[in-house]
Amino acid sequence: MKKSRQTRAAPKDVSCPVGESSCEWIDEVTRLRVQVDELSQLVATDPLTGLFNLRHFKQAMQAEMDRSKRSSIPTSLVMAEVDHFETLNDEHGREAGNQVLKRIADICRGEVRTTDLVCRYGGEVFAIVFPETHLNLAVKVADRIRQEIADTPIELDHGEVKVTVSMGASVYVKTSVIDVVEFIDSVDKFLFEAKQSGRNCICHIDYAELRSVTEIGAPGRILRIARD
Repeated sequence: MKKSRQTRAAPKDVSCPVGESSCEWIDEVTRLRVQVDELSQLVATDPLTGLFNLRHFKQAMQAEMDRSKRSSIPTSLVMAEVDHFETLNDEHGREAGNQVLKRIADICRGEVRTTDLVCRYGGEVFAIVFPETHLNLAVKVADRIRQEIADTPIELDHGEVKVTVSMGASVYVKTSVIDVVEFIDSVDKFLFEAKQSGRNCICHIDYAELRSVTEIGAPGRILRIARD
């Protein structure tokens, strides 16, 4: 007697590619979907920290800026750089530097909302996208992150170290007339100001100037410093 090929009902979250209620290919469809999801995650993720990578950050930043244009609700961006990171690598080794980056990533993840995006921008620089968030709230959260990093000794294989971060922040609003590259550059300038101002602080556009500034990416004089 000729054996018939056994089929089974497709799971509710997986559809048969030919629309049948019972499908002999459902295992293959499920396996391929899992592989696609895994590959998508790899493409978007930094392997060291598990954060979103630069590619995903730029795509997400553009999407949130577009949303701000449509909804009139601002999107804030914070960039943070580990202070004296090269010195840390020279004195403790690159593996110690990697442990520091992973710990900072964990701290950032623990302080933001599920809707916020924490990314590794590159090297010792991180970026946090705050969708539908006014600058004052983003700065408040960022300063909490900055303080926790400064107060938390990081365990290494041969001891512990304490590190700090410098931060820059700005906000994209409906009336902003710059593109994603220019907006990121404007935040990077505030990050540079923080480093020039003694490090372990946040520099951002002055709240009082926001209503009159339509092209976010203000000159250096429009600056507020938050620090201890």
